Amino acid sequence: MRNTERYPVEGPNSLWHVYKTVPFWKVIKNFVVIQLARYSPFLGLKNWLYKNFLGMKVGEQTSFALMVMLDIMFPEKISVGQNTVIGYNTTILAHEYLIKEYRLGEVRIGSEVMIGANSTILPGVTIGDGAIVSAGTLVHKDVPAGAFVGGNPMRIIRDDAQDVLKQ
Repeated sequence: MRNTERYPVEGPNSLWHVYKTVPFWKVIKNFVVIQLARYSPFLGLKNWLYKNFLGMKVGEQTSFALMVMLDIMFPEKISVGQNTVIGYNTTILAHEYLIKEYRLGEVRIGSEVMIGANSTILPGVTIGDGAIVSAGTLVHKDVPAGAFVGGNPMRIIRDDAQDVLKQ
């Protein structure tokens, strides 16, 4: 089970309550910063923007590939360890707006993690150090350290991802 906090709403679906949950100008600022970073080829600049303007924790030598989409409303709930690679067009969410409630959850990505292109990471998930996430994976639950996971729904393919890297 993902580690999220639930906030029930009354009346229309929770997305109609969005500006009661996050300030409008924060969303605008985050949108601009994330869009600049998505198209930037400069890895150091991306990390600097994420740390200084979005309040994220980003480790040294971490690489966000082109078009990575971070949570626009709550990017400060995302942390990434050192020397991690986040693949092309990956989406990392720290919120989800549903019909009767919205949920918020920290996303923790460890060090030396490799996340394949076009993956989606849902709120409240922890990905352990040294894990490998296959391209196109929906990460809907925690990933143990050193595991190799993939698919939709995600499943553990191997317990020790380091064996995969040696092949």
